[in-house]
Amino acid sequence: MTNLTAAQLADGIKAKQYSAVEVAQAHLDRISDVDPKLNAFLHVDSAGALAQAKAVDEKLAAGKKLGPLAGVPVAVKDIFTQKDIPTTCGSKILENWRPPYDSTVVTRMKQAGMVLLGKVNMDEFAMGSSTETSAYGPTTNPWDLTRIPGGSSGGSSAAVAGFLAPLAVGTDTGGSIRQPAAVTGTVGVKPTYGGISRYGIVALASSLDQAGPFARTVLDAAMLHQAIAGHDPMDSTSINQPVPDFVAAANQKDIAGMKIGIVKEFSGDGYQPGVLNRFNEAVELLRGMGAQIIELSCPSFNYALAAYYLIQPSECSSNLARFDGMRYGLRIDDGKSSVEQVMAATRAAGFGAEVKRRIIIGTYALSSGYYDAYYGSAQKVRRLIAADFATAFNQVDVLISPTSPVTAFKIGEKIDDPMAMYLNDICTIPVNLAGVGGMSIPIGLADEDNLPAGLQIMAPVMQDDRMYRVGGALEAALLAQWGAPLLSKAPQL
Repeated sequence: MTNLTAAQLADGIKAKQYSAVEVAQAHLDRISDVDPKLNAFLHVDSAGALAQAKAVDEKLAAGKKLGPLAGVPVAVKDIFTQKDIPTTCGSKILENWRPPYDSTVVTRMKQAGMVLLGKVNMDEFAMGSSTETSAYGPTTNPWDLTRIPGGSSGGSSAAVAGFLAPLAVGTDTGGSIRQPAAVTGTVGVKPTYGGISRYGIVALASSLDQAGPFARTVLDAAMLHQAIAGHDPMDSTSINQPVPDFVAAANQKDIAGMKIGIVKEFSGDGYQPGVLNRFNEAVELLRGMGAQIIELSCPSFNYALAAYYLIQPSECSSNLARFDGMRYGLRIDDGKSSVEQVMAATRAAGFGAEVKRRIIIGTYALSSGYYDAYYGSAQKVRRLIAADFATAFNQVDVLISPTSPVTAFKIGEKIDDPMAMYLNDICTIPVNLAGVGGMSIPIGLADEDNLPAGLQIMAPVMQDDRMYRVGGALEAALLAQWGAPLLSKAPQL
């Protein structure tokens, strides 16, 4: 049962081939057996999951109409609030904190009848590309337990790739859905900024954060995206427009006549040859399906990494100021005599090294005398990047590139080299700065290490259905070539 796709599970439940409780129990058993090797889950809500599954079975027995994903299990990144369920953001400063309310994404998954299995691991406060900065230990990659599953949503990607859950939700601030998807051979989608509500997501960088789905197929991702998308009055940045039909786009499988642009800046030095080989093969498949391939230059993309690592730490410095040991979460008192001393002791003990590093960078960039030189200049670059996207989308329907320049690296290999770690997001960051949509789909195994590589599809604002159309078509062509899903080639855990 755990090998079935979300669409297959949903159909089987509705046809009464098996019950939602049986599906939930199968996944809970899989978590119990396999997760000690992966450390994907921080909290497993067995009782809650079985109760949600039982409610689906009762509705089905009563003849009530079920949603497309009713009874399908999902893993939830530990950055989404869920009432009375621990929400730690991978940090000691929120250890054992239980929110009094649900995030909008959690609410919509519950309304869809989905079964929430529990909370999954992440880089602390979503800062990282490897899930190694989690205060609760690193998550491992199901393809190779000595390697990282990407980050910051590494728990989500590992849960899906390891068949612990058919679906997961994560957040993407600079690539934290797409990069983990690429290195684990899964599908990951960063929707248009404002396309999915941020209400109840613990903020890292408010102008960049976006929730999105993980899945093992493009169709499954489309189904989850459809369930959680849409306007939310609780989120001031939520877009009040009709949601495109992602499921229909994923099922279309026809890209004849579409114009697909290749970003010239996303190649060359620093890119693993095996990743580029798989990317170039995928480009030829797209061409063979009738797409017109056009090479484009987006020169401002060369400055995206520098701009991002000023904007994101600045917003992080502001957002994380609320964790002060006064209101909720960890508090280190030790007889300190002032609020400032308690705050300093709490933040010193509760935050990890990467979080402290980014708070310091952001505070400096926002400080008097430096704001215009650093944060202000970075925002100007951001506008240039958005302009490059606009120019490109006047010429093509979507853009494509490798998702990550390299495959999954070994745990511990880059954790002490922040610059090397930051470079993992070089292809994904422009999407967040401009607020457009991005998707990663698996395109095969790199020659050097037999590990997954990903292709990124980028689409204009509120045109995310274009990503599903191209992704669904390319996935079908690759599947016909491989004869079996890429994840079937992964080692058995």
